[in-house]
Amino acid sequence: MAAAAPPMALRGAPRRLLLALAVFSFACEACEKVIFHTPSTLEADRLVGRVNLVECLRSADRIQSSDPAFRVFRDGSVYSAGSVVVVDGRSFTIWLSDTRTQAQEQITVVLQPQKKLLRKRHARETVLRRAKRRWAPIPCSMQENSLGPFPLFLQQVQSDAAQNYTIFYSISGRGVDQEPLNLFFIEKDTGNLFCTRPVDREEYDVFDLIAYASTADGYSADLPLPLPIRVEDENDNHPVFTEQVYSFEVPESTKLGTSVGQVCATDRDEPDTMHTRLKYSVLSQTPRSPGLFAVHPSTGALTLVAQNLDREVVDKYELIMKVQDMDGQFFGLVGTSTCSITVTDSNDNPPVFRQNAYEASVEENTYNVEILRLSVEDKDLVNSANWRANFTILKGNENGNFKISTDKATNEGVLCVVKPLDYEENQKVVLEIGVANEAPFTRDLALRTPANRAVVTVHVQNQDEGPECKPAAQHVRIRENSAVGSRMNGYKAYDPETRSSSGIRYKKLHDPNGWISIDETSGSIQTSKILDREAAAPRNELYNVTVLAIDQDNKSCTGTLVVSIEDVNDNAPEIRPDYVTICKPKMGYTDISAFDADEPIHGAPFYFSLANPTPEVNKIWTLSKVNAVLLTLVCGVVGARKKKGFPEDLAQQNLIISNTEAPGDDKVCSANGFMTQTVNNSNHGFCGTMGPGMKNGGLESIEMVKGGHHTLDSYRSHHHTLDSRVGHPDMDTSRYTYSEWHSFTQPRLREKLHLYNQNEDHLSSQDYVLSYHYEGRGSPGGSVGCCSDKQDEEGLDFLNQLGSKFTALAEACTKR
Repeated sequence: MAAAAPPMALRGAPRRLLLALAVFSFACEACEKVIFHTPSTLEADRLVGRVNLVECLRSADRIQSSDPAFRVFRDGSVYSAGSVVVVDGRSFTIWLSDTRTQAQEQITVVLQPQKKLLRKRHARETVLRRAKRRWAPIPCSMQENSLGPFPLFLQQVQSDAAQNYTIFYSISGRGVDQEPLNLFFIEKDTGNLFCTRPVDREEYDVFDLIAYASTADGYSADLPLPLPIRVEDENDNHPVFTEQVYSFEVPESTKLGTSVGQVCATDRDEPDTMHTRLKYSVLSQTPRSPGLFAVHPSTGALTLVAQNLDREVVDKYELIMKVQDMDGQFFGLVGTSTCSITVTDSNDNPPVFRQNAYEASVEENTYNVEILRLSVEDKDLVNSANWRANFTILKGNENGNFKISTDKATNEGVLCVVKPLDYEENQKVVLEIGVANEAPFTRDLALRTPANRAVVTVHVQNQDEGPECKPAAQHVRIRENSAVGSRMNGYKAYDPETRSSSGIRYKKLHDPNGWISIDETSGSIQTSKILDREAAAPRNELYNVTVLAIDQDNKSCTGTLVVSIEDVNDNAPEIRPDYVTICKPKMGYTDISAFDADEPIHGAPFYFSLANPTPEVNKIWTLSKVNAVLLTLVCGVVGARKKKGFPEDLAQQNLIISNTEAPGDDKVCSANGFMTQTVNNSNHGFCGTMGPGMKNGGLESIEMVKGGHHTLDSYRSHHHTLDSRVGHPDMDTSRYTYSEWHSFTQPRLREKLHLYNQNEDHLSSQDYVLSYHYEGRGSPGGSVGCCSDKQDEEGLDFLNQLGSKFTALAEACTKR
């Protein structure tokens, strides 16, 4: 063994360390035995002594020791290679060789322990203790899994008191009197500490012993000394992955550098040492291909390092992962694990039509039928959203005749007709069909792949359709009361193929009143009865006749002939009710309305009059028109004292147009404010009944003529007013003239009409109805009530002339 230089740690060793060793070298001949006196225990790398190698064999170039516990250097110094116990003495041989001349020499080295005789302490003698007494041991450690020999010397414990007295040593703690028991012991006399068997650091990393020094009589020479024994780590544990098999998934569209997962390993050896500094790597990949995955050597993070993932080519990879301690150096311990990486599907393959063009045919007028199936190819995962197809009609279906759906089982596009086609309109329809997946394409695919389309040509086949009733409702106008047999155009149906009515026969299916007959060949109609517009039901001036059109193949269609019946003024107006009763003084007037069944043009305004009026009747009764359509007021006026009144012919005129249908005050009998004036001083009340054909007793029937057009507008040239005469019957004994009355009432009625024609916000409203309101005091027109003056309830002598039939009625009217 070539001589080595002394350890760096010992080159500058303090001189006191060398002095502490009682080393004696006996001068003898150069290659003879050498004796060194040493302590009973030697620590590692401790100088034992020095031999004179030059004198023994100067040319020696090879120096070896027979005992590996000692190392010999070129200068002849001898060091302990580890902790050595020299209790009973020890010896070894140093071989010197000259490889050039083959000369050899040897030197025997003998180690003898030092012996020192100490006196015993007398009982009366005390041991002087210094404030800072020092124990000899230094921090101690031992290698785990040591091979011995056992007992294995660890170190020597020495007390300062041992210089003067015989001291006995003892220890306690875990590994001595605690589990693990009897692992350590100490020589009572020398203080040498020994280990009896190997220790696993991963089980016990340190033993905290307590050392004691005492005299023979049990006196404690020093305080107990903490003696920690640290177990030095040995790289005896392989790193182990946290899982035997790792499973990861990665989409095939994953971008370069994306993390796939992370592996992790542990090592039971001492942390933060080279024994636990781990490095990860990929040992192999199956199937073999250019490296797709890489692992970070320190963190174990697995990333994608190539963009060659294609699930349709390889859908699963298996990696053998390796982890090695000692920072991955070749002599480090290794652990392995399996990493399974599944490539999940991405929509990176578009569906593709198997054909670019298709043809199909369908008969006209058929619908809800399947006419074609379109198949596609898609390499993505079957029955996934990336594989399932969605079909769309891109062009040619503007009228909504077609619909396309997906057969979930076969992934085919099913083209159906959902709205009938017409051969006469279009014999061929060209559709453009597009297809995509349920899931959206990956971004890169969407950018680089055009939309996949196919063209479908649908041929429409002709079919005998029968006649066509278009439009379904056809109109004709007939004047009511037309003569029976009047002929006019009727209903027309057409053959959709020829656009002709030739060969079509017509039949009447329904005629509510049997008014119409239809010609079987031409479809023209004639009246079979006299039409009455007012008898048609419903009365909306339309009379519907259902017609059936039949072609030569007995195919048919149904239409409606809508007859508009033109109105004729063939209905007289009717007074409703036709019987009214007026009782004075509680009742001063009644309303009489009229109705006409004809159209409005043949209806109002009506002309009302009393049939065959006598001067006496005209003195008692007067008619006032309330509006143009349907309402007339009848008021009875009677008095004993003659005062100024209206002209006798006033009842024959249309006096007032009020244009209101709103309810009035129960005291108002007409818009004329002057009917309350009496014509005599009798002031008698009366009871009268008016009805058809009753003329006795001063009562008269009313005649009404439709279409009267006399209004107050015809008298607008008169501008006389009544001024202060109103409400003062005693000022003049003569009657007011008609012009005076007209001039006074006309402007006031116009003002009333203007107010009635406004809503509550004073805005124009033609159909807004207002209730009557009191106009306030001081109105020049006075009260609107025509019968507001109290009549003389005693003037009832005329009732004696009414006859016996009216006696009971008269008595009832006079009762209060």
